[in-house]
Amino acid sequence: MKELIAKAETLIEALPYIRKFYGKTFVIKYGGAAQKEVHLKEAFAQDVVLLNYIGINPVVVHGGGPKISETMKKMGKSPTFIQGQRVTDEETIDIVEMVLGGLVNKEIVSLINHFGGRAIGLTGKDGTLIKAKKKVIKKPSPETGTDEIIDIGLVGDVEEINPDVIESLDRSGFIPVVAPVGVSEEGFTLNINADYVAASVSSSVKAEKLILLTDVPGVLDKRGNLISTLTAKEARSLIRKGIIEGGMIPKVEACLQALKEGVKKAHIIDGRVSHCLLLEIFTQEGIGTEIVQ
Repeated sequence: MKELIAKAETLIEALPYIRKFYGKTFVIKYGGAAQKEVHLKEAFAQDVVLLNYIGINPVVVHGGGPKISETMKKMGKSPTFIQGQRVTDEETIDIVEMVLGGLVNKEIVSLINHFGGRAIGLTGKDGTLIKAKKKVIKKPSPETGTDEIIDIGLVGDVEEINPDVIESLDRSGFIPVVAPVGVSEEGFTLNINADYVAASVSSSVKAEKLILLTDVPGVLDKRGNLISTLTAKEARSLIRKGIIEGGMIPKVEACLQALKEGVKKAHIIDGRVSHCLLLEIFTQEGIGTEIVQ
């Protein structure tokens, strides 16, 4: 009986959050270990379906870098990165689109539907969802000391999101699952960082939350302890001091971009924890780092 009462108390703890977020939109960036291990894939899909059934509108934006690299190697191509960006020629962009828009996207859609949801897969090319421009990378020249532009191929930055596509699916009770592939004004397909796509989508649909799944507990202080709450100002200070570093910088910057453009709250959470979405959203303590304006 005690176990049953404990379950009831857990549901009651979630009640104020369910009431608060009913009818709101959450944009979730899905990647890392949560996208690789079977039990984590299933737990993620279950979380998304539950959010949808209790009146929250989840929008999933996914990555798939490791799968792209794996497929490239099978096809005899060696992945190359400059400043953390995949060098993407015409042959590589075909692989990117095939893996992200096909293999990865459809696996996520299938899992969500398997657990009772109604997911629909999209790339940025569908309904001109993601308009993009070619990304420019600059690097100081050792000879002249001035910045020189490095061409990394068909890699893009988000220029504009068309929210009508996502909002029409939300109104019909569908769960959009978005692959981070955009299209340029000239009609070129561009590979885009999924964190920044998620941030841009969240601001365009006026989301309540942006949630990024990672392979670490969240933002850590200089002693390696989890920081549960950060203001935007504090986050910028930690970047300047080098406490937020490496791969965490673009994730925090994506959160700051979303907050600046009107998203209420951003979260960076550990996707290696089963049912991490429910634990972050519906408990007092949460499990990751929340960043507020």
